[in-house]
Amino acid sequence: MRKTGMIFVSSESEPGGKGRFISQANCGETAENRNSSEVKTMEISGAQIAAEILREQGTDTVFGYPGGQVTDLFDALYGQDDIRLILTAHEQGAAHAADGYARASGRVGVVLATSGPGATNLITGIAAAYLDSVPVVAITGNVPCSQIGKDSFQEVDIVGVSMPVTKHNFIVKDVGELADTLREAFRIAKSGRPGPVLVDIPQDVQKAVCTYEPEECVSAEPLRLASNHRLRWAADMIQHAKRPYIYFGGGIISADASEELTAFAAKIDAPMGCSLMGLSAVPSSHPRFLGMQGMHGHYASTLAEDEADLLLAFGVRFSDRATGEQSRFSEHFSVIHIDIDGAELNKNVTAKLTVRGDIKDALRRLTALVPQQMHPEWTARIAELRAEEARRTSRSHNFMAGGGYLTHYEIIDAVSAAAEPDAVIVTDVGQHQMWTAQRYPLKQPRTFLTSGGLGAMGYGMGAAIGAFAATGKRCVLFTGDGSFGMNLNELATAVSFGANLVVIIMNNGVLGMVRQWQKLFFDGRYAGTTLNRKTDFVKVAEAFGAEGMRAQNPDELQNAVCAAFSKRGVFVIDCRMNPDEPVLPMRPPGGSVDDMITELEP
Repeated sequence: MRKTGMIFVSSESEPGGKGRFISQANCGETAENRNSSEVKTMEISGAQIAAEILREQGTDTVFGYPGGQVTDLFDALYGQDDIRLILTAHEQGAAHAADGYARASGRVGVVLATSGPGATNLITGIAAAYLDSVPVVAITGNVPCSQIGKDSFQEVDIVGVSMPVTKHNFIVKDVGELADTLREAFRIAKSGRPGPVLVDIPQDVQKAVCTYEPEECVSAEPLRLASNHRLRWAADMIQHAKRPYIYFGGGIISADASEELTAFAAKIDAPMGCSLMGLSAVPSSHPRFLGMQGMHGHYASTLAEDEADLLLAFGVRFSDRATGEQSRFSEHFSVIHIDIDGAELNKNVTAKLTVRGDIKDALRRLTALVPQQMHPEWTARIAELRAEEARRTSRSHNFMAGGGYLTHYEIIDAVSAAAEPDAVIVTDVGQHQMWTAQRYPLKQPRTFLTSGGLGAMGYGMGAAIGAFAATGKRCVLFTGDGSFGMNLNELATAVSFGANLVVIIMNNGVLGMVRQWQKLFFDGRYAGTTLNRKTDFVKVAEAFGAEGMRAQNPDELQNAVCAAFSKRGVFVIDCRMNPDEPVLPMRPPGGSVDDMITELEP
């Protein structure tokens, strides 16, 4: 269930059966295997209890920013060599960093902020994690319990504010309940469909002394499993399909089900496409993978989905950007929808068959139930769509090339040729996000991080810092001049922390995605989207202690990319682009595949 005060954990097994439960603890060391001298009952303060719980839950990194109401919590973390505290430039950056840490690692990200503005500055980051199902625990301080509700200095009801964008939240008013509440926060964050949980701890609770007794790291609640009856029904539908198509989302990555997905696709001889959040679940080069679909999806994947007779949807939520006009979306095919979250089933698209359960387990069992399928005519049609997409892409590239600007093709191809295969690719939000999603050759799961559901400009810098903290791998941030301006202050964090980060600014001097809409649907009235900023991003990078270069043609780009990837550290490349280069294909808002735009005049 998406939003609830308790966790639904029953198994959808056959009547009389026991089902099979799967645990996804993702914990570090536990109380059982820590040094025996550490594992004992202690009389300590609430702040120290919070620090002990973080250790207990395997937390090695906390992102945050101090303030009056979390001084005790920061003091409890002071001088600790097993929990790294990364001080960001802004609480929003800290929240995005915890999000990026969680996405890149699969572990729970942790962020810490003070009351009032510190807590409210977390909200955008928490909302981004909520809409993309990312496990984050946000810990906030608050004024003492006796001052709550009295408009005290820096007092905000952060539990009330965050309620719509958290999986669950708590305020702890009794230090005796603190340890178990924090444990429950971690359990909820990583159980079922992951998501953010907030725990608000008033200052007097942080100072109060209580007995702390270590426990083992909490495990996620047992996953609900699909019923055999529904999987047999699905297998029967698959055997009767002539043009099956697989549409998968971020649920495949969360469930670590990439191998099961590709094995299933081979068994039923079906092409695959994905939502924005599904990118990196399978390699971009996989022979069955047609790419992202939706408003700015690939031509081949969008047409293949529309021509299918059976759509198999795995771990996706059918957002408006994915479906367009919903009455037209599933006009030509039946839908089988499998998801761990029952709230998503039949929410946006009515399916012929819904199956609630863990996708990794469901795919494994479903693959065993279906005989090997072969669809030669459908395979031939997919090849035709691929060829047509390649022709359209080549025509678009040739049309935009030259003119004193770089194209997104040139930028992304140059970067991908230089970057390590396991580099983590992060984006902000806008045209650059869609270009990267369409073209970057992703190779491994959890190497593409982006704000999909919320679409938060400014997400990228924090997320890239968090991803580097989690993996130690070089991160590449593709951003726009608009998005980068939102949180470029986190360059200070990246440099001070020693991140290995290449920032690619696709600088077209405009808010490109909105401008594209204005060109198409508002008769070219570019209200508020021409930035006219004099910012020199190379000097900005140098002022923060990073390196920077500017590139306006392919030779300059190649020199800058070689310089950036030949060393460690933070390197910013300011790439100059045509303000009228569009993201194509494009399906108009509320439109359908019939309205897809594949070419534009300059």
